Amino acid sequence: MRPDQRPKAARPGGKRPVAGGGGHVARKRFGQNFLVDLGVIDEIVRAIDPRPGQALVEIGPGLGALTNPVVERSEHLTVVELDRDLAARLRQRPELTVIESDVLKVDFGQLARDGGQKLRVIGNLPYNISSPILFHLLPWADQVEDQHFMLQKEVVDRMVATPGHKDYSRLSVMLQWRYDMECVVDVPPESFDPPPKVNSAVVRMVPLASPPEVDLLAFEKMVAVAFSQRRKILRHTLGAWITQHGIDTDFDLQRRAEEVPVAEYLALARLA
Repeated sequence: MRPDQRPKAARPGGKRPVAGGGGHVARKRFGQNFLVDLGVIDEIVRAIDPRPGQALVEIGPGLGALTNPVVERSEHLTVVELDRDLAARLRQRPELTVIESDVLKVDFGQLARDGGQKLRVIGNLPYNISSPILFHLLPWADQVEDQHFMLQKEVVDRMVATPGHKDYSRLSVMLQWRYDMECVVDVPPESFDPPPKVNSAVVRMVPLASPPEVDLLAFEKMVAVAFSQRRKILRHTLGAWITQHGIDTDFDLQRRAEEVPVAEYLALARLA
């Protein structure tokens, strides 16, 4: 091994530059774990299948593990990056449009309107705020063609869980109302630098063409109430919500929240 191939020494405090990162040190407060396994990257890009002319948006491009192979195929990519040092690097590339921002403040509807077509959203999401990001994108699902996200495996399991399963949750209900979802790639911790302490997976989310109509805000509040005390039957949680809204229904309150199908939650929300 030549001297220039040797791993760079750790910085004070035990931190070391990310492999292939040009000296960049992963920042814990941004939830940075950079994908470095080329085989896994290729598998993810093949699942995304990016093409020229598509309105592709990447959340958290980081050091470009997905950015580089995706933009090779798509020719242009819009990226949302919070880390100002990484954003400055990315701006040097003419094939990228860089939005330096907290993703939770980005108006994806405006991005779709500016581009005149539906978005294809991709990204290795920061695991510490993955659920807020998924909820943030929900109101713009009708302006999205599909989404491919790297997430903690247990989050993906919750997203696709069915009623009666231990992973069935508020996240399951809210997202299954609006998306068809499937896990397309499993990613082990050693595929990252630094390795996270959890397994990861890539989920494909395709917005339903004709989702059931419901007031999103009311639906979200009702589902949050239902899952607020998972171990109790719904009479103790959703029962009070039904009474408060003066709803006359034969909805079975002797069940727990994780036993109720999405369709029944939707039907109840429409009565409010």
